[in-house]
Amino acid sequence: MSGSAGTLTVRDLTVRFDDGRRGTVVAVDAVDLDLPPGSVTAVLGPSGCGKSTLLRAIAGLERSDRGVIAYGGADLAGTPVHRRGFALMFQDGQLFPHADVAANIGYPLRLRRRRRAEVRARVGELLDLVGLDGYAARMPATLSGGERQRVALARALAVEPRLLLLDEPFSALDRGMRERLAAEVADILRRAGTTSLVVTHDHEEAFAVADRIAVMRAGELVQVGGLAEVWAAPVDASAAELLGYDTVVAGEGAALLGRLVGGDTGEADWDAVALRRSALVLDGSGPLAGVVRAARATPDLVRLELDVDGLGRVSGVADLGQVVAVGQHVRLGVRADRLAALESKN
Repeated sequence: MSGSAGTLTVRDLTVRFDDGRRGTVVAVDAVDLDLPPGSVTAVLGPSGCGKSTLLRAIAGLERSDRGVIAYGGADLAGTPVHRRGFALMFQDGQLFPHADVAANIGYPLRLRRRRRAEVRARVGELLDLVGLDGYAARMPATLSGGERQRVALARALAVEPRLLLLDEPFSALDRGMRERLAAEVADILRRAGTTSLVVTHDHEEAFAVADRIAVMRAGELVQVGGLAEVWAAPVDASAAELLGYDTVVAGEGAALLGRLVGGDTGEADWDAVALRRSALVLDGSGPLAGVVRAARATPDLVRLELDVDGLGRVSGVADLGQVVAVGQHVRLGVRADRLAALESKN
């Protein structure tokens, strides 16, 4: 199979399971995917969509029924897990509780019989990379959840894998820690230059970590592309929801928004449009009229639930300094960059 050096290529990959009660279940259905060298790709989808099965099949942990997985053009069929040159990182980190941080990170190097001085030097490099310089003698039980995951990441990177596979790596952490660690991991992966595949159900994690997104649903990849490309043009309403859009408006409501955004350019002929929570903003001279049904202040803005003429129940925002009360009649502006047309008649 042809392919660029260092590119992981998946073609027509299909994985089936025999589920007893339901019979044969197709977990991964004819998936095509390319992971260019140095890229970080997130497979985003709901629980049970097949994303972890896809990752395990690429790793060699799951048998495929059809299709090809190749690296640098070489078919990996029959290549065992330990000879693929890939590393895996799971949501719980799976550190050895009886070993200190240095021993955990150095474990894969010792398995390969690297010299002690080489192991020590590499562990030092990795501790610096993941921001844990000075933690070598610490035990896992003394670390925070985020610190343990950074140790697990350092261990996965220890042998400079050809591909790093991360399975829901932040799901065991609370929301605040997930956000911080996702940003840190994104920086670490880019500095390491390691081609990576992350599977997650959280669109914020996907956008924080990756430079490419693959949206998965019911075993199929329904959309693949760069962050800006996929975000600007979700393939359908279900994909828009997975990507973090709050509401989808169809029919006359979509046409109304299209006219407001498109003006006389001919871009107004929309069948359906996805709205972010911040697509509508309180504006005394705005073109839309609505009634506030709920208002909740956050550290950055006021989140609104609105009944808007021509659109129905949708979300919106107001600045913290604006006075908003439930039942208040308001005018609203539209932020074009917070909308995505889902289907055009043109």
